[in-house]
Amino acid sequence: MVWDPHQYLAFAGHRLRPALDLLAHIPDKGQRTIVDLGCGPGTVTAYLTKRWHEADVLGLDSSEEMLAKAGAAAPKARFQVADIGDWAPAKPVDLIYTNAALHWLPDHHTLFPSLFSHLKPGGILAVQIPRNFSRPSHTSVAEAAKDGPWEATLAPMIKPPPTHTPNVYYDILDPLSDNLDIWETDYIQALEGENPVAEWTKGTWLRPFLDALDEPERSGFEDAYRKRIAAAYPKQANGKTLLPFLRLFIIASKPA
Repeated sequence: MVWDPHQYLAFAGHRLRPALDLLAHIPDKGQRTIVDLGCGPGTVTAYLTKRWHEADVLGLDSSEEMLAKAGAAAPKARFQVADIGDWAPAKPVDLIYTNAALHWLPDHHTLFPSLFSHLKPGGILAVQIPRNFSRPSHTSVAEAAKDGPWEATLAPMIKPPPTHTPNVYYDILDPLSDNLDIWETDYIQALEGENPVAEWTKGTWLRPFLDALDEPERSGFEDAYRKRIAAAYPKQANGKTLLPFLRLFIIASKPA
């Protein structure tokens, strides 16, 4: 999958809001070692360096295209190309912050305890993951994938929703944590532009499906998706389009 930072940042304000909501809920324990796991273009990494200006902040991402932007966005942080699914620090850290990244990784029953093991005593795991996969913005990807000559290529890529309900994460983390806070927020986002929900997903969930196709099938598949999205998310009276987007938040502290 090749990330397009320009496409991803087209809705930068809406994408930033849940990241900052997560950041605002993290207790300040004088963290000195912080990892931004799946840091993307470094937008949120910059906020981490501002809040903990004396900390060593490391941003990790598998996309060189994203990290090419990150250094300029957060010059006080370090950045490294890494597969966040295989990452392990040389020493335990104070804070693992991860915003809209872990839904790309499988087997959360194993992943979350593994991340928790990389924390120092008293350390914090702070997570935000999307939970919009049962809504038209995402289900329309699978519908369009099965409705055209591209089906043989795209159908094997369709997977069950990659994230779970809050009670699943509670059961995973409660035995490990001495202070566990889980909540969900449904953001009602007013987007501008022509078929903006399709543009939104083109920067994230739709990306690997587009990358799997060559022309003219790529354009045909995208058109099929865009027609479904335009019908599912009509414009409001003022010309804007509302995209309700559900996100799950987790802050889990390791016993000191």
